[in-house]
Amino acid sequence: MRDKLPSKKAPDLSFTSEVRVRFSECDPLGIVWHGNYIQYFEDGREAFGRHHGISYLNQKSHNFSTPIVSSKCEHKLPLEYGDIAKIKTTYIDSAAAKMIFKYELLNPSEKVVCIGETVQVFVELGGELSLTLPDFFREWKIKVGLLDE
Repeated sequence: MRDKLPSKKAPDLSFTSEVRVRFSECDPLGIVWHGNYIQYFEDGREAFGRHHGISYLNQKSHNFSTPIVSSKCEHKLPLEYGDIAKIKTTYIDSAAAKMIFKYELLNPSEKVVCIGETVQVFVELGGELSLTLPDFFREWKIKVGLLDE
């Protein structure tokens, strides 16, 4: 079955969640260690998935996982212990069998502290890479207005 082109005006599929910076995520200076920002991306991605009906558990129930094959992270300002950061997670549509997310983390003053992107591919739980959109994902894209029926 051939993929249809994305709708002309794709909806903005974003979700903003919050995370409180824990003591264990900070270095001796009290700022978030740089490697923990990728974990915040995951927190945002999981919140996005629960909100939009495409969570990891939903993927697993359809016999798929979506491992990350690429991640980018650009640091602007530090987060500090106790901060409540906002994570804006945005799905970027693609005709390929992958999920692309962009992230924007904001500090309590609403200043951008970090931006990033991840790319995930669909792998059947048996280990086979999917080169076409899985049916459940195609149905999700139709439901949220990214594909026409």
